[in-house]
Amino acid sequence: MDAPKIDPATSLSPDLRAVLQEDTDKRLQGIIGANINTRFATSSSTLADFRLAIADKDVQNDTTVLFDFRHFVPLTCYESYSPLITKFIEHPCKLSEAENLLAPGLPHFFCVSSSTSGGPRKYFPRYIQSLQSRHITENFDAMGSIVTICYLGHRRSVELVSQSGETVHKIPIAPSFPARCRTTMNWSPETDDTRMTLRVAGHTAPWATGKIINPRSFLLIHALFALADSNVEQIRTIFIPLFMDMIHRIQEEWDLLIICIRNGTIPDIEHIDHIPSYLQIHLHADPQRAEELQSIGPPFSCSSWAQRTWPKLRALICICSGRFSIGLSKARTVLGPNITIHNPGYVTTEGLQGKALNFGDIDTFSFESKDVVEFLSTTGERTHAHIVQAWDLQLGKQYQPVYTSRDGLWRYLISDMVEFMGFDPRNGSPVFRHSARTDSEIHLPYGSVTEAGLLSVVRAISSKDIMEVDEFTATIDQRELPATVGFFFEISGPLGPNSHLSRQKAFEALVATNSELQSEFDKGRLRLPTIRIVRPRAFTEFRRWRGECKKVGLGQLKLPVVMLDLNSLEWIAETVVTEL
Repeated sequence: MDAPKIDPATSLSPDLRAVLQEDTDKRLQGIIGANINTRFATSSSTLADFRLAIADKDVQNDTTVLFDFRHFVPLTCYESYSPLITKFIEHPCKLSEAENLLAPGLPHFFCVSSSTSGGPRKYFPRYIQSLQSRHITENFDAMGSIVTICYLGHRRSVELVSQSGETVHKIPIAPSFPARCRTTMNWSPETDDTRMTLRVAGHTAPWATGKIINPRSFLLIHALFALADSNVEQIRTIFIPLFMDMIHRIQEEWDLLIICIRNGTIPDIEHIDHIPSYLQIHLHADPQRAEELQSIGPPFSCSSWAQRTWPKLRALICICSGRFSIGLSKARTVLGPNITIHNPGYVTTEGLQGKALNFGDIDTFSFESKDVVEFLSTTGERTHAHIVQAWDLQLGKQYQPVYTSRDGLWRYLISDMVEFMGFDPRNGSPVFRHSARTDSEIHLPYGSVTEAGLLSVVRAISSKDIMEVDEFTATIDQRELPATVGFFFEISGPLGPNSHLSRQKAFEALVATNSELQSEFDKGRLRLPTIRIVRPRAFTEFRRWRGECKKVGLGQLKLPVVMLDLNSLEWIAETVVTEL
C-alpha cells in the first residue's frame, strides 16, 4: 500500500518504445498462430481478405503476417460471431461442434453481459488462459479480515452431447467477475457442494453466502458476517453502489443483526432455505461484539461509522470511476476520512483489463494484458484504417480500445471511450482514464447527449445549495413536446434553497458539452431538461426488482446511465415524489 507513487511518462524513450512494440508484435503473432485454424477464423467472412493474404505464409514465424492482420482485418463486433454462439446457448450441441470454436479447445465459461440498458444479452466464450487473473486474489497487503461482497452463482450451463446424445460436458454461463474468480480459485460449479461449508481463510463470510441469489438476503447475510468481525481491514465489492446497498440493509435491519450477533444465530429470512446450516457453523454467540456495535449505533447515526465499527479498516476496494463516481461522496461520509477508496481496475465482459496505476487511484489505469490492445481515434471514420498503435498514442486524446484476445481472432471495438494519460514508465503500457460508454447516449431529433454530458450535469448541480445526488439515470422525456433529456435523481436530505435553478444549470452543463443544443433551444426545438426526484432507496429497490425479473445475482445489477427500457421507466416513474 505504501509503494512509491508512479506518474505516467508523457512520451516513450526509444528503448521503451522498442520493448513495447516488440512485446505487442510477439503477443499478436502468438494469438494469430494459436487461433488461425479455429471455426471462426476459417469460416468468418470478416476474415476472408486476411485468410487470402496469409494463405502461403508461416503464421507462427513470418512477421509480415502482422502487417496483413493490421491491414486486412476490419473492426469487428458481436454480430460478427454471434451466429456461432447463439445455437450453443439455446440448445444442447455436439461436443465436436463446440471444440475449437473461437480458440483451441473448449470454452471454460460463457460470460454474459449485464444488459444494463435493457438490450439483448451478449455471450462471450472465455477460455481458461484468459480468465485466470491475479487481480482476484490480490489482497493489497491485508493482514486482517476481508469482506468480499461477491455473487458466485451461475445462470445455467450449456450442455455438450456426444454423437449418441449423452451429456459429456457442461460449460457454465456466468457474469465475468464470478467466472474469473472461479477460474482463478479453481472453483468448478460441478463441485460446489464440496465447498458449502468452506470459509476462505481471511474472509468474513462463508463460501455459501456467495450462492444466495435474492439481493436482500444476499446483502443481509454478508452484512451479518461483516459486522460480527471486528478485525475487518478491507471491504471488497464490484461496484460502489453495492457497498452502499449493504450499508442501507444494515440500517434497515440493525436490531435484527445485533440480536443475531449476540446470540450467534442465522436470521430466519426468505431465500436462504438451502444454506442456513452451512452458515450457522461459522457464526458464534458474541455478546461483547453486540454491545460494541450497540454503543456505536447504525450507519447513519454518526459520521465515520465504518471507521468506528471496524477500527482496523484501511480500504474500500471497488469500481468507482465514471458513472459510479457519483456515489463517492455518500460512501466517504459512511467510511470516514482516513479510509482509502481504491478502484482496482478496469474490466470488460469481453476480457479487456486494466490495473490501477497507484493504490488509491479511482480513475487512472494502465492496460495489463497478455492480449493485444489497439486504439481507434474518435476524430476519424470508424474503420480499421484509423486504428492507432499503443506507441503512437497522443497525450490527452480520446480513443476507443480495439481488443484482440487469446479468446478469438478479431479486432473487437469496445464500447468505451478512454482518455490517454501517458505511458507506464515501468513497461510502456498506455495509461488511461475511462471517459464514458459510447453506447450510453440520448439521441434527440436535433442532437445527441453523451454519457460524459449526462455526468457533467450531475456534477454541476450536486451541491448542498441545490441537491446532493446519490444516484441517477436519464432518458428521453417526451411527455411534452419538444422532447428533452429527462433525469431521475435519488438525493440525500432535502432540496437546497437554490433547487429552483437546477434545470437551468443542467441545461448549461449540457450546452458546455454540445454547443448545438443552445441553438436548438433558441429555435424552440428543445426545452430545458426535466428533473424528477425519486423516493429514498428507489434505485436499490430497482436493482432488486431487476434481479428478481432477470433471475440474476447482484453482480450484474447496474443502474444504467441512459434508461430506454419501457418497463423499467414505468417502474421508476412510480417512485417519483417531486418534479422540479
